[in-house]
Amino acid sequence: MCNHYFARCGSVTLMFVLGAGGLLPAPAVEPVTVAKAADTASQAETTGPVSGYAFLQKETQQMQDDDFLNPGMQWVEAGKEMFNTLQGENGKTCAACHGEDGSKLDPKRIAQYPVYSETLGKPVTLQNQVNACWTKRMGYHPLPYDTEGAIKLEVFVQNLARGEKVNVQTDGPMRPYYEKGRTIYQTRVGQLDMACSVCHDSNAGKKIRGNTLSQGQVNGYPAYRLQHGAVAGLHTTFNECYRLFRASEMPLGNDDYTALEVYVTARGNGLTIETPAVRF
Repeated sequence: MCNHYFARCGSVTLMFVLGAGGLLPAPAVEPVTVAKAADTASQAETTGPVSGYAFLQKETQQMQDDDFLNPGMQWVEAGKEMFNTLQGENGKTCAACHGEDGSKLDPKRIAQYPVYSETLGKPVTLQNQVNACWTKRMGYHPLPYDTEGAIKLEVFVQNLARGEKVNVQTDGPMRPYYEKGRTIYQTRVGQLDMACSVCHDSNAGKKIRGNTLSQGQVNGYPAYRLQHGAVAGLHTTFNECYRLFRASEMPLGNDDYTALEVYVTARGNGLTIETPAVRF
C-alpha cells in the first residue's frame, strides 16, 4: 500500500506518494485551497452547530440509534456495574450518594460540563468530577485520565443526560478558558502545519479519503470509535489528531486539553447529547 504525504505551498496543499523510487507527485487532482483559520470566521459560529451524526452514513446512524446495535452501550453497562459495586476503603458505592443507577444525578447539570470549580479555581471536566468522587468520597485509587475504568464511569454518567441540550458556560470565570481553548483550536501545529479548525471549520462537509469531515462537535463523547473498536475519551481523540498533525501530544487531562474541551463543547451548545455516539 502506498503512503501519502502532504506539503503546503502558499495556501495550496499538495499530495505526494511514497513509491519504490521515492516521493512522486500524486496523480493530478484539482488543487485544494485551505484558508488559514485566522483569516476566516468559524463556520460553526456563523452557520450554527451540526452534530457529527448528520455526517454519518445511514447504516452508522442506525447503529447509534438502536441500543441493541450500538456497541458503546456495552461500556455504559460496564460503567453502571462499577457505579453500583462497592469500591475503595470507605465501603461505599457511587449509588450510595447518587441513587440507584444514578437516579439522583441531575441530567441538566451533567449537560453543563465542563464547569468552573471555585475550589480549584479552574474548570473541571465530567471525568475530573467522577474521579474526585471515586478517590475522595469512596477512598479508592485514582483512575488515570481516559483509562478504561475512567471512561466506563464517564460514559455511564454522561449517558444519563442523553437527550439534554449541551449548555456549557462561556462567560464569567469560564471566559478565559473558553478563549484559551479557542486559541488552541485555531493554532497550527506539527510538521503538517495543521489546526483543528482547518478540518472542522474551513473544510467541514468535504471528503477526506472515504470519510466526510464533520464540524468536530463533541456532543456524543465519550463515543464508540469504529476504527478502534472501543469507546474513546475526548482527550484521547485530541491526541489522535495531534499525531495525525505530526505534533507533540499533550498529557491527557492537562489544563490545555481541559481548556480545549471547554471551547469545543461550548461551540456545540444547543446540540443534543448523544453519548455514546458512534463515530469513525
